[in-house]
Amino acid sequence: MTYISRKIDEDLLTWKSSTKHKPLLLRGARQVGKSSSVRELGKKFHNIVEINFERDDKELNVKSVFERGLDVKRICDELSALYKQPIRGGETLLFLDEIQSCIPAILSLRYFYEEMPDLHVIAAGSLLEFALEEIPTFGVGRVRSLFMYPFSFDEYLHALHYDILANTIKSAAPKKPLSDAIHHKAVELWLKFILIGGLPEVVSTYADGGSLTECQQLLEELATTYYNDFAKYKEKVPTSRLREIFTAIIHQTGGKFTYKHASQNATHLQIKECINLLTLAGLIYPVTHTAANGLPLGAEINLKYRKYLIFDTGIYQNILGLDISNFFSADSLQQVNKGSLIEMFVGLELLKSMSNYSPQNLFYWHRDVQGSSAEVDYVIQKDTTIVPIEVKAGSRGSMQSMFQFLSDKNYSYGIRCALENFSEYDKIKVYPAYAAGNIRSATY
Repeated sequence: MTYISRKIDEDLLTWKSSTKHKPLLLRGARQVGKSSSVRELGKKFHNIVEINFERDDKELNVKSVFERGLDVKRICDELSALYKQPIRGGETLLFLDEIQSCIPAILSLRYFYEEMPDLHVIAAGSLLEFALEEIPTFGVGRVRSLFMYPFSFDEYLHALHYDILANTIKSAAPKKPLSDAIHHKAVELWLKFILIGGLPEVVSTYADGGSLTECQQLLEELATTYYNDFAKYKEKVPTSRLREIFTAIIHQTGGKFTYKHASQNATHLQIKECINLLTLAGLIYPVTHTAANGLPLGAEINLKYRKYLIFDTGIYQNILGLDISNFFSADSLQQVNKGSLIEMFVGLELLKSMSNYSPQNLFYWHRDVQGSSAEVDYVIQKDTTIVPIEVKAGSRGSMQSMFQFLSDKNYSYGIRCALENFSEYDKIKVYPAYAAGNIRSATY
């Protein structure tokens, strides 16, 4: 499979060229492309030594190399002998994959930084967050994290060789709208992206000429893989319960998560534990209520009011069983569940446009008083300003909640994400939903 360039490649190259390159933990859900990106980076080195702790231990007993002690020079000598390759600082990329299967290997990372600072070391794993939760302070100040997500829409356009279109969208703004022809083309491609999602294997299949039907079949296989992974999450949590709560979150996407509607049998505590595990696995992202009276937004949150986003639109629509033929009808944007799907897409794009060097949070605002309720889908910090964002499924829709928020908080402007072209009116700046990734980098 041909490698498709990712934005994270730039971060990895920056890390490679840095004179103080701490061991790197590449973090993210399964199948988002972590191993492929590391292997691509490995082409920039004289050689890459890849250790897969799940695959290689059966034949090479590689875990025992780390279990015998954390002398990293000895570890490198033994790994070099096992894999028949030299491991040299400045020349070799040492890739420790599925590292969650070997806790001593995780603990060794800090010693690579202290004792072999010239060696480039990257670690990754499909369920790495579970291991890190058990040893949360193992490498503070000595190990760097880089978070990875599925393809953004911009990355998808580049994958399909729509480079000029991607750059044109990037340069557009409310004061600088696109032509109608370009806007309609972007909407057409965006609709397919929502169906396909951003998982690299699916994007690559479509980019290589695969049909939407083939992509749906692949998504079904991947969804089954994620469900099968539930058995690895925690021995005391039944797989059936995790499946039930994951499915409940999918059906509640776009609204406040309600525990009583999630399960008839599980307790509040059991549901909460499942949510925590699904979050650790990178399959869901919380969107938390904030009072939004000032910065930081996380200072005034209410954990009782949370929404959840599934990590990929392709997996989401596939599990829901949406009729993909409806997406291309005249009224495609008005089909059932489309509002939630678009809101979810915008949230994911906001996440992907943030820094990859730290875990990011999403927030929304909700007011529920007698006789008057209002909700703004997302609230973000842009430079030193708080900006509300409302998402609309079509090209119409009331903005009462937005104006209520702006009035209550006395903020200067808000953003509307819909399927309209870029524009602005009153205190509202309009972004097409497909350009949600522009919002954070825009200058006014």
